[in-house]
Amino acid sequence: MKYVLVIPDGCADESQASLGNKTPLQAARVPHMDEVARAGSVGLTDNVPVSMPSGSDVGTMSLFGYDPKVYHTGRAPLEAAAQGIQLGPDDWAIRCNLVTIENERMKSFTAGQVPNDIGRDLITLLQQQHCGDEHWKFYAGVSYRNLLLYRPRGGQAPFAADTFTTPPHDITDQLIEGYLPTGSGSAELRQLMDDSRALFADCEPNRIRLGRGELPVTQTWLWGQGRTPSLMPFQERFGVRGAVITAVDLLRGIGRLLGWDVIEVAGATGYLDTDYAAKGRAAIETLKGGADFVVVHVEATDEASHEGHPDAKVTALEEIDRHIVGPVHAYLKSQGDYRLLVCPDHPTFCRTKTHSHGFVPFAMCGQGISHNGAATYDEVAAKATGDVLPAGHDLMPRFIQG
Repeated sequence: MKYVLVIPDGCADESQASLGNKTPLQAARVPHMDEVARAGSVGLTDNVPVSMPSGSDVGTMSLFGYDPKVYHTGRAPLEAAAQGIQLGPDDWAIRCNLVTIENERMKSFTAGQVPNDIGRDLITLLQQQHCGDEHWKFYAGVSYRNLLLYRPRGGQAPFAADTFTTPPHDITDQLIEGYLPTGSGSAELRQLMDDSRALFADCEPNRIRLGRGELPVTQTWLWGQGRTPSLMPFQERFGVRGAVITAVDLLRGIGRLLGWDVIEVAGATGYLDTDYAAKGRAAIETLKGGADFVVVHVEATDEASHEGHPDAKVTALEEIDRHIVGPVHAYLKSQGDYRLLVCPDHPTFCRTKTHSHGFVPFAMCGQGISHNGAATYDEVAAKATGDVLPAGHDLMPRFIQG
């Protein structure tokens, strides 16, 4: 049996006036996702407990069959695992975005999709200047996505369960004052953020960006802190060998912690310009190479929502359908017994430009999965079936074992 999970990140949404009062999933031409719906089972699943912040770290952990209320410790340690950074038992990882703040509002949580080379230069500058010391170390990632590690040298870390930070993508266009870190260790985090603001004010990389008419990186934004979680390997739990295809460090990190192979794909950007066809080909080659279970994650749908662009979200869904779901499903059908699941991790609303809580639609088909009446894959069709999973981590056992 071969298994594939396709994650169109954040694709669940509300109806949009600009799309004729349809959701992006309803408006998109997705014949291959609709084929999955007609061939199998469609329903709703809630991947993010209301007591936890909505994000891919929580949502995908649920999707992979792990209760986030038990296993989730924070987003940053998952991304540290993706970079091969070993955390000690008392170490903390913190996500470090490069952002643009104007008039004390979050103008861009990506600093205009800052290029990798400039992002790396700025992270190096942070480490070389007074922002880094024997306790704090900055690690460059991809574009605006970077990490900060706190390694205690005797004594206890300043962070605790009451340390609260806010993802910058949740506050686009809003004043930042009410969203700065609070609780234990917040003074240290705020000071580092203020120090970066002073350091970046007149640095060479920003002069280059301003000269090109691009957004400057005005400071860092620190969030998502946590220590390494302890996760039972996926193969030990479900009996299948896994692999993940993604351009996002978060998913790479979860994959490594679960014992999956992490498949790198040239042209996978984690943005709307990603090479969808390359991801589809990589999934098929990974199945041919012996993997039992392959996850294909696409960030583009989520990015379109964060930018408030329903049309771009529709286009991304159609590209996922054409270049990933269609070819992968065709290959699976040609090889024997299989199961295919399409499901986002959480809703991301174009209206609010941020992640949300709530149910998302799933569709799965293949060996042993009966049809439950849906003709299309979308939020409305999923609700009509009456198949509802209040705990998202119950979906994977059904998919693999049910």
